Amino acid sequence: MTTRVCPLAELTDGKPVGVEVAGTPVVLVRRGDKVHALRDECSHAEVALSEGEVGREGIECWLHGACFDLETGEPLSPPAFDPVDVYATSVHDGDVHVDVTTPTNR
Repeated sequence: MTTRVCPLAELTDGKPVGVEVAGTPVVLVRRGDKVHALRDECSHAEVALSEGEVGREGIECWLHGACFDLETGEPLSPPAFDPVDVYATSVHDGDVHVDVTTPTNR
């Protein structure tokens, strides 16, 4: 089940935004017309990824520097070794929708 989260126009390219979707913390990252949605919690330190930086490789945790792939949620660098959940997104009529019922990478 998808949930309307926000207008696409409210997301700045490459800037992470933390939201809650059906009780789940989610970080949204826009790259062009594509929106990525991951669980907004580093698998290493359990802090918000939305407070981190987005680079070419993925999103980097602000606390210890673990980086996660935006497509797969896989860790790209230590100290994280476990992936974060990735959620399906879609854009309908200019609004971003996210489905947190089943992570796409599990």
